[in-house]
Amino acid sequence: MDNYLHRQIGKPGLWRRSGRFCVIALIFAFAGIPQAFGQAILEGERFHPAVANQGMVATSHTLATEVALKVLKDGGNAIDAAVTAGFALAVTQPRSGNIGGGGFMLISKGDGSDPEAIDYREKAPSAASETMFQDDQGEVVKNRSRFTHLAAGVPGTVAGLALALERHGTVSLKQALSPAIKLAREGFIVPQRFTEGLEQARDRLERWPATRSTFYKDDGSAWQPGERFRQPDLANTLQRISDQGVKGFYEGKTAQLIAEEMRRHDGLISEADLKNYRPVVRAPVHGTYRGHDIYSMSPPSSGGTHIVQILNILEGYPITESGHNSADTIHLMAEAMKLAYADRSKYLGDTDYVDVPLQGLTSKAYAKELRETIDPMRARPSGEIKPGQPGPYESPETTHFSVVDKWGNAVSNTYTINFSYGSGITVQGAGFLLNNEMDDFSAKPGVPNAYGLIGGEANKVEPGKRMLSSMSPTIVRKDGKNFLVTGSPGGSRIITTTLQVIMNVIDHGMNIQTAVSAPRIHHQWLPDEIRIEQGISPDTVQMLEKRGHKVVSRSAMGAIQSIMIGENGTVSGGADPRRSTSSAMGY
Repeated sequence: MDNYLHRQIGKPGLWRRSGRFCVIALIFAFAGIPQAFGQAILEGERFHPAVANQGMVATSHTLATEVALKVLKDGGNAIDAAVTAGFALAVTQPRSGNIGGGGFMLISKGDGSDPEAIDYREKAPSAASETMFQDDQGEVVKNRSRFTHLAAGVPGTVAGLALALERHGTVSLKQALSPAIKLAREGFIVPQRFTEGLEQARDRLERWPATRSTFYKDDGSAWQPGERFRQPDLANTLQRISDQGVKGFYEGKTAQLIAEEMRRHDGLISEADLKNYRPVVRAPVHGTYRGHDIYSMSPPSSGGTHIVQILNILEGYPITESGHNSADTIHLMAEAMKLAYADRSKYLGDTDYVDVPLQGLTSKAYAKELRETIDPMRARPSGEIKPGQPGPYESPETTHFSVVDKWGNAVSNTYTINFSYGSGITVQGAGFLLNNEMDDFSAKPGVPNAYGLIGGEANKVEPGKRMLSSMSPTIVRKDGKNFLVTGSPGGSRIITTTLQVIMNVIDHGMNIQTAVSAPRIHHQWLPDEIRIEQGISPDTVQMLEKRGHKVVSRSAMGAIQSIMIGENGTVSGGADPRRSTSSAMGY
């Protein structure tokens, strides 16, 4: 044991990113050995969160973090700060922050009242049809649901953020929009990641004149690091919302601009679709894990359901003793993930349109049945796994941010336009990108979407329906008090990314920055492979392969922004180093 630990701790594992060093070697290699022995080896932590005692904001862009933190310092609550951050990210991070998309917000008050979920997911236009992405032979037309005007669902972000503020905020919508309008009109200094994104997506973005003129200079070059990027059309769009409220987006000039954009290119969103859009207040999915209450997003998100389902399965195993990212732990996680994603393919959809067996999927009894099908020493081929029988029915580029205020109120918000830069289509004269969320429907049952996820009848296209999502804003309570606020972008990998941060904190005792930074794994049933990040040891990979797993190494997964609240009220923020502009700040 001594020699093993010295070998692991002595390995170089640092990489430079945005002027910071981050450790990427095996984290908590000593998991499962006596705590006192571990403390004797490592003095202090290898990753250090931002720590404060009044409030904390963790977002994927420093400028958004700063303006949201100022709201807290000025006496605003977590909802005020979250809405301010949401609009600011629509300016500073147009590839994923948005007013042309939609998402989910989870709110948990510090007074112990029941958490609340606001569903502002996009909806299919009223003219949408089940076969709209198929040809005359019934085959799916590649990219029709991704890079055309048909790909856009009716946006929900503006209505959702406004509803959160109306129900729980203390500042006006005008106040919440003010920093975003200033950033759009006066501009902000472009970071390296911004330039890289524009270059990588150039072929797709330059197809559309309004996108080209919005995001590239007159000579066709991308904005470079250190240059100031201004968005006057977006500033005017945000100003109309500030002056007129939600109607400033869903009616009037902005709605006309969206509808005209659709008519020019055979899109479906009409002014009536926009005027009729409404967000929905829902009860979150609720489960328990080792004495903690897990609250996450309910359908049309699949995220909360399957996070609870996977945790229920894993609760029957001694994960702490198995150790973080050991072959035993990864094997059990992968087997549990397969079972959950198989169920996702059949049962999940918009509960306003289909019955989802939510109670069965999240029950401990069903988890026990599934656990009994897992061989602790051998991988079960995905081809042998079918959706289970959970019990009776009851009547991927995304942005996440987390906020906690001095009263203990917590907000976990995830929103998206789907792909990086969504459909790539900018609304002419309005300055924002349209989502391509229609790809999250089942274009044809059994045919995978862009993330390889299989969908069924429950998620078929229907007018006015919300498409299935993996977004998983999550809040964990301990002894009735908010304890962990988390969530991530990442398409199909959102569920497993969020799951692992929860497990890293509860099972492995990590501080929040370590929990966020640790290497991740992912299995989604099909394709039948465990995807791993850099930092999983070759020895572990070999052991997994001997058990029958196919293991593939891929790029980093997710960009999770998390906050943990200590028993003494101290708040710790963990910003994900996988996204170079991420930041956590408190006061």
